Amino acid sequence: MTKQDVVSAVAERAGMSKSDAGAAVDAVLDTITDALKKGESVTFTGFGKFSTSRRAAREGVNPRTGEKVHIAATTVPKFSAGSQLKAAVRG
Repeated sequence: MTKQDVVSAVAERAGMSKSDAGAAVDAVLDTITDALKKGESVTFTGFGKFSTSRRAAREGVNPRTGEKVHIAATTVPKFSAGSQLKAAVRG
């Protein structure tokens, strides 16, 4: 399912135009992104939680050459599914 598929589904379910639904989807995604940039988490009860996780610096290996490379520490986005979402996917 692509972003356009999601926009179409939102427009149909909410009874709004695709342009309004697209703006709403973009606003939700931008809001989640901005919160994660600030180090905040976003929780939708029953659906899941968006948060960030810190990855420590580590040594990796280049698979082509076998050479060791340094991988810098970084912050990555993380999603944990909620109980209702897990139950819905299980069926």
